[in-house]
Amino acid sequence: MALHTHKKLLTVLLASVTSLLIAPTAFAAPVVLQLDYEIPVEQNQVAFVPFAGDSVMSAVVLNDLNRTELKATSTGLPQQPRSISELAGTLPVWQNTGIPYLVVGSTRTDRGKIITDYEVIDVKAGRLLEGKQTLSADNNKESMRYAGHVIADKIYQLITGIPGDFSGRIAYIEETGVGKNKVSRLKVMDADGENAKTITEVKGSIFAPAWSPDGAKIAYSVLRDKSYQTIYVQNVNGGGASHITPYNGTSISPSFSPDGSKIIFSGSFEGSENIYEINAGGGNLRKLTNWPSSESQPSYAPDGKSFVFASNKAAFSRPEIYRYEFDSGRISKVSRGGYASTPKYSSDGTQIGFLSGRSAAIMDNNGAIITNIGNTGLDEGVSFSPNGKRVVYASSQGGKGVITIKSLNGGASFGKSGQGTIRSPVWSANPNN
Repeated sequence: MALHTHKKLLTVLLASVTSLLIAPTAFAAPVVLQLDYEIPVEQNQVAFVPFAGDSVMSAVVLNDLNRTELKATSTGLPQQPRSISELAGTLPVWQNTGIPYLVVGSTRTDRGKIITDYEVIDVKAGRLLEGKQTLSADNNKESMRYAGHVIADKIYQLITGIPGDFSGRIAYIEETGVGKNKVSRLKVMDADGENAKTITEVKGSIFAPAWSPDGAKIAYSVLRDKSYQTIYVQNVNGGGASHITPYNGTSISPSFSPDGSKIIFSGSFEGSENIYEINAGGGNLRKLTNWPSSESQPSYAPDGKSFVFASNKAAFSRPEIYRYEFDSGRISKVSRGGYASTPKYSSDGTQIGFLSGRSAAIMDNNGAIITNIGNTGLDEGVSFSPNGKRVVYASSQGGKGVITIKSLNGGASFGKSGQGTIRSPVWSANPNN
């Protein structure tokens, strides 16, 4: 178990025995001693007993939890129980560890499926949180890894009251080659950086992927040689891509509406760049902005009532972020001066990730910067995890493209390198929440 200590000063008041013997009726002056001593403090919030009979999921669960503020350990535990019933008579031993939560469980096979029964125990109270949990998975490594992420989500939610963000996936662009030899791949990986797969590949450039709310589709734009950028919608689990903007001009930066029925994007096929709305399957095009400046990079608010976007209305080389309200058509400035672009909402609509000059940053809905991520080396902002407790962004380190997942509340941050240049990572919503 991971322990750390901190010092306290212990003040001890000792009566002088000599004084008491000499003058038993008088109060002796106390002798004050200050002693340094070490108090052990348990950092781990979760004791995790690997599931009996499992060889895949337990490692995934432990890894996920250790990248949150909870921290978990599976070493040095006093016992290897599979359920709360096996703690009879030993609960005080677990309480003495100082770890507030215990996760136990086991796996079994039923009709070709792997069934996992697990329990999250409040150690101090000696009770289960929401009773026994059960999850079914196909009997293959990929399905079982995903089940591990789902279980980690549930454990995190039971303890914190906040849905976990492990079962969402991250889409990103990987570029190799230059000029006419450039190849771009749209890839998807698990939220722990593993299990990366190529969804589509083009000779040219892919830009600005955006997930549908159900995590089944990704919209993105493609730029091929001697062509305009144009938007496609791709099924993540197979099948061809649908071309939804067959217009004579640039279409870029798609964003799905919260119900998945619409897409807003930036288009320049009627002159300067403006924001348009279109059905997610194409058709029913509607122009939303009509300024003479360039409006780009729209991002739907989670409630669907508005969206934010970047505009160079104030100065050609200094974009700022504005908000468009659907009901009234009212447009108001959000950012507070300076270069601000690539806005993306958090899932609860209270924060906006964006590019502040050369630095990735996060602001609140009133434009006040609340977190500065720093210069990533790319002109891109950040994308939030489903629960808003982490962000993902691309950078370049040592000539390699890197995807960084950064905790915003004390959890561990980590990076995943790839081939060539990495761009525009974006986190899908959790399909299980």
